[in-house]
Amino acid sequence: MDIGGTKTSAALVGPDGAVGRVVTVPTPAAEGPAAVLAAVAGAVRALGGEPAAVGVGSAGVIDPARGRVVSATDAMPGWAGTELRSGLEQLLGLPVAVDNDVHAHALGEAWTGAARGARTVLLAAVGTGVGGSLLIDGRVHHGARNAAGHLGHLAVPEADGLPCTCGGTGHVEAVASGPALLAAYRRAGGGPDVTDLRAVAALAADGDPLAARTLATGARALGRALGGLANVLDPDLVLIGGGVAHCGPSWWEPLRAAFAAELLPPLAQLALTPCRLGTGAAIVGAARLARQHLPRPDRAVPHRSGGPA
Repeated sequence: MDIGGTKTSAALVGPDGAVGRVVTVPTPAAEGPAAVLAAVAGAVRALGGEPAAVGVGSAGVIDPARGRVVSATDAMPGWAGTELRSGLEQLLGLPVAVDNDVHAHALGEAWTGAARGARTVLLAAVGTGVGGSLLIDGRVHHGARNAAGHLGHLAVPEADGLPCTCGGTGHVEAVASGPALLAAYRRAGGGPDVTDLRAVAALAADGDPLAARTLATGARALGRALGGLANVLDPDLVLIGGGVAHCGPSWWEPLRAAFAAELLPPLAQLALTPCRLGTGAAIVGAARLARQHLPRPDRAVPHRSGGPA
């Protein structure tokens, strides 16, 4: 399962990480947590088959040990405090493992994607926000408060004075996320007819200097932040995913240049690598999570009362 603020996707994933049919439904976030859990359960039932367990990658800060949402943005009202694991276990009659969706994304890439075989992986997911995940020996590093990975809230000079979604100012998310890039383009005098980041990227590809400068500023900020993190963590691999990563050379070139400029000499050969699995990575990673943490997820378990037929 991949639970987001606007849509929720489910798929049956085999023991080799192969993804079967995907069912996607709207996330009824405005209707509250109970409605979201019911939608999730409905998506699982719609898949059919005999699942052994359910792995969930969810928006929000997740306590995987308790299966609980610790905090969440206003995109999902009331989601903070939701007993995600126990609620789904009651609805589905199956064992459930849960984690943050970006962590699930990283697990998916490590299992069957671009990070396969890497021991330590730093992933940056750049889309509506800027999230991250650190894997060590195939396991998520959650931190003392389950908040590890919030690399979008590193301070960068390019974002000085800009408000961030967390309530602070000057963070990389405020200059490098998709909405931030579009807002920067408009502040700089971009046309009001440009309504999404894809249009900005298309203009940059066609040689529009304002669009190219806008993408480059956000990319440089992110590259500098990632380079600094790489110096601290010394990972085997740094992965880049999310919708902003599709902005083309006008974004990738300044990103890579800023990243390389920050690296210490021993890390000089470390490169930024695009994610491979696309939007399905979190589903693959959620299945991996279930296999890592649940008893014998390779064998179907009997459905308890209330589970899918």
